[in-house]
Amino acid sequence: MSDDCKRTLDITIPVEEVEKTTRHVVEELGAKAKLPGFRPGKVPANVILARFKDQVRQNVLDHLLGPAFNRKASELSLQVVGTPTVKDLKFEEGQPVEFTAEFEVQPEFELQDYNNLTVPYEEQQASEEDVEARLNALREQRAEFVNVDPRPIEDGDFAVIALESLSSVGTEEPIKQDEMNLEVGGEYTLPEFTENVKGMEVGDSKEFDVAYPEDYGGRNLAGRTVTYRVTVNGIRKRELPELNDEFARDMGDYKTFDDLRDNVRRSILAEREYVARERAKEAIVDLLSNAYTFPVPDAYVNQQVETQVRRQIRNLAAQGADMNNVQIDWEKVIAEQKEPAAKSVRAGIVLEKIAAAESVEVTQKEVNDEVARIARRENVAPAALRERLEKDGSLGRIAHQMQTDKTLNLLLERATKVPPSPESTAPEAEA
Repeated sequence: MSDDCKRTLDITIPVEEVEKTTRHVVEELGAKAKLPGFRPGKVPANVILARFKDQVRQNVLDHLLGPAFNRKASELSLQVVGTPTVKDLKFEEGQPVEFTAEFEVQPEFELQDYNNLTVPYEEQQASEEDVEARLNALREQRAEFVNVDPRPIEDGDFAVIALESLSSVGTEEPIKQDEMNLEVGGEYTLPEFTENVKGMEVGDSKEFDVAYPEDYGGRNLAGRTVTYRVTVNGIRKRELPELNDEFARDMGDYKTFDDLRDNVRRSILAEREYVARERAKEAIVDLLSNAYTFPVPDAYVNQQVETQVRRQIRNLAAQGADMNNVQIDWEKVIAEQKEPAAKSVRAGIVLEKIAAAESVEVTQKEVNDEVARIARRENVAPAALRERLEKDGSLGRIAHQMQTDKTLNLLLERATKVPPSPESTAPEAEA
C-alpha cells in the first residue's frame, strides 16, 4: 500500500454491546437449531453456546466489526477505499472486543485549473473523394457474379475450381474443396495459382506446386511447398451495379441517389468526429494524470490491473488461443501494468472531483437508455440484462463511466484545440 493512502484505526467495542449482540446471535441460532431432546426453538442458551461455540463467535464478530469500523470512519470523515484488514483481534468472554483495522483512503488534493486545457483536435471534413470511395465500397459489396461462356481464363476472372492437395500439408487431413472461387490475379491470390490457372478452360485439370511464404498464416502451411490438383468447373465475372436511384433504394430507405450520397457524407463525418473526440479525450486523460502526483490506493490500482489482464485473456481466447497451454509470464504482465494503471486511476480520481465540482450527474433515464442500447447490441431483453448487471455490480460501473464521459466532454468543450500531429491522424487509425 502507499503510505500516504494507508491508515490504521484501533477500535474498541464496549462489553455491553458485545453481550447484547451475543444474546441476539444465540437467539437466532436457538430458533433454528434442531437438537435431540429439545423442541424446535426451545433449546436453552447455554446449550447453544456449548454446541455452537465457534459459530456463535464468528456470527458475533460478523455483526460487530463492520458496523464498528464504519461508525469510527464516519466520525473521522474518512473516505475509505476497499475492505479493511482486521489485525490484532482480541475477543475474550466478559471483555470488550478490540482490533486494529488497516485500510486505504481516497487521496486528498487540490484541483488545478481545468478549464483551458490544450488538446489536439480539429473539425473533420469529408471530401468528394472520400464520399466516392465509400460509395464504391458499397458498390463492391453489392457486386454479383455471372457465368461466362467457355473460354480461356483471364486476369480478373473468378475461376470456379475443385482443389485437392496431393502432398503433405502438415495437418492430419488433406486439403480438399469441391468448389471455391479463385480470383485470378487477385491481391490475395498466391502467384502460383494465378500463373497455372490462367489459360485453363472449363473441364481442364492440372497439377502444380505452390510454395507458401514463411509468414503465411493458415493451416500450418507457412514455408511448405504443396502439390495440388485443380479442376476448372466454371468461369465467372464480377459485375458492379450502377450508382443510381435504384441502387440507393436497394441500400435502404432512400428515394434518390443524392439522398444516399448525403447520408454517406454524414456517416463519414460522424465516424471521423467520433475518432477525433476520443483521441482528444484520451489526451485530456493523459494531461490530468501527468498534472498530479498524489499517491493512489493500491485497491484501485489492483482492480485496474485485474481488469486489464482479464481483457488480455479474453482477447487471446477470442483469437483461438488455448489458455491452458499458452506460455505467458503473468507476473511480469501484471508488474508492467502497475504504472499505467496508477496513471489511469489518478486521472479517474481527478475526473471524479471535477464531476463533483461541476455537478455532472447521470440521470436514471440515461442509464436506462444505455442498458437498452447494450441489450439491443447483445440481442437480449433489457429487463434480463438489467438484472444481470445489478447482480454483478456492472450497472454502477456503467453509470460511473457515463459520468466520466460527460465530464470529459465538458472539458473538451472548454479546451483550447490545436491541430493534431501528423502521426496521430494516420488513415489506418480511422477504422
